[in-house]
Amino acid sequence: MIEIAPSILSADFTRLGEQIAAAERGGASIIHVDVMDGHFVPNITLGLPVVRSLARATRLPLDTHLMISEPGRYAEQFAEAGAHMVSVHIEVDQHIHRTLASIRKRGAQAGVVINPATSLSALDEVLNFADYVLVMSVNPGFGGQEFIPTSVEKIRRLSRTIRERNLDVRIEVDGGIGPDNIAQVAAAGAEIFVAGTAVFGHDDPAAATRDLLNAAAQLV
Repeated sequence: MIEIAPSILSADFTRLGEQIAAAERGGASIIHVDVMDGHFVPNITLGLPVVRSLARATRLPLDTHLMISEPGRYAEQFAEAGAHMVSVHIEVDQHIHRTLASIRKRGAQAGVVINPATSLSALDEVLNFADYVLVMSVNPGFGGQEFIPTSVEKIRRLSRTIRERNLDVRIEVDGGIGPDNIAQVAAAGAEIFVAGTAVFGHDDPAAATRDLLNAAAQLV
């Protein structure tokens, strides 16, 4: 099932509720929330208070991507704040099994994030404990970056591994997704597409979301 997860990092925060509602009208089924600490990535964004507010402002599930240095200290709190999905980077969490278990304990789906330069082999001992893998197709920290083409093959190999191990793990992709590449990435095995500029960079987020869904369907 193809799902669009608009990233509010690219939204107009003076009209955030309005823009989320427009994306939902266009077919968005998840809202993506980027949490950055200025340490793991060179930017600072949103935190727990915003997630709590969003949980009251939309009925769509919140997908919280923690780009922070100590995700194990905070992951459970984001689930408690209303996030339905919480993902943490394999590169930064030495006790990721414990972190994933804590997320699930609070009733949220637990995700593992992998950066462009990180080998898929880093996921070997983690896949069994994750509900989804978020493949970064740009280097994390800023919106509006160009898609890294080698991400397609990486997603294809990850999808094959998941099938071979008969795991119930979905693939999400984040970075540079647009109408020109979403079908190719979907064909490789991704199901959840984070889109910031491709949705909120347009005057009509509803139409932009519909365009992404229609484009994804072309080659799937």
